Amino acid sequence: MIDPTLIAKAVDLLRLGGLVALPTETVYGLGADAENELAVRRIFAAKGRPSSHPLIVHLADARLAASWARELPRSASQLADAFWPGPLTMVLPRSGRASDWITGGQDTVAVRVPAHPVMREVLTAFGGGIAAPSANRFGRVSATTAEHVRADLGDSVDLILDDGPCSIGIESTIVDLASDAPSVLRPGAISRAELERVLGREVPQRESGIRAPGLMQSHYAPIAGVELVTAGELRTRAEALLLSGRRVAVVAANPLDLPREAAAFSMPADVTDFARALYATFREIDRKGFDLILVVPPPDSGLGWAIRDRLIRAASPRR
Repeated sequence: MIDPTLIAKAVDLLRLGGLVALPTETVYGLGADAENELAVRRIFAAKGRPSSHPLIVHLADARLAASWARELPRSASQLADAFWPGPLTMVLPRSGRASDWITGGQDTVAVRVPAHPVMREVLTAFGGGIAAPSANRFGRVSATTAEHVRADLGDSVDLILDDGPCSIGIESTIVDLASDAPSVLRPGAISRAELERVLGREVPQRESGIRAPGLMQSHYAPIAGVELVTAGELRTRAEALLLSGRRVAVVAANPLDLPREAAAFSMPADVTDFARALYATFREIDRKGFDLILVVPPPDSGLGWAIRDRLIRAASPRR
């Protein structure tokens, strides 16, 4: 439980154009007043994030989305009733309230009503929208603890509200509702099956031409290289990399029969716990200076869908 005086301090800082790191159920966010251009520009500078990348506006209540979007299709109301507060971001046609520095110059805005009680306290007291991308350096592993925020962003943040590890550990699902055919732009904790159950129609994952957070080919990446393998390939691939002089870490549920020189980072078999532990495990591996991480992904059902998306991006060629 966070001291109410810290909540009040966070709100005061946001109103003055400050940056506040805020816990959400997904990952920690780097928050600023979404209607203060100078404050939002501080987000881009702190993260090293290109200003063309849009930000998600976090709101205290679903009813507030109507002031940020010029229209709310029926599908938005259906999804809000089912999943807000929660780990779902909707991309909607923007209203005049959503400025270019939030949308990356696009005609759409991304909005979310988070479920984390601390974030909701801040949003309610603040009264407006808070732009809050993940509180880490751009393109790198998201922060799921306050310690991760401090390690990445240091003194560029005016205040960090520490409420322990995030309960989900994977970023929100992003759904494009700006066209007649809803689609998933980024997998997350809300699965396609759940979306389709509520909307009563297919919701494919596809590129729509809309820029949204976390869609770069290489993203969510630790410093060490990442390679995805099956359990059957694991030992042979680890042996080959070790012979080439690499320091190899293995991330898998119950990794067995590994070469002695490979370091095993055992992951939970449960996919929900796997997601919660993934980013912290990547950060631990980086702290220990490994060159390459071999990862055996979980099955792609449920939250495994989102985990595989993050791992594929982490394993993509780096710029």
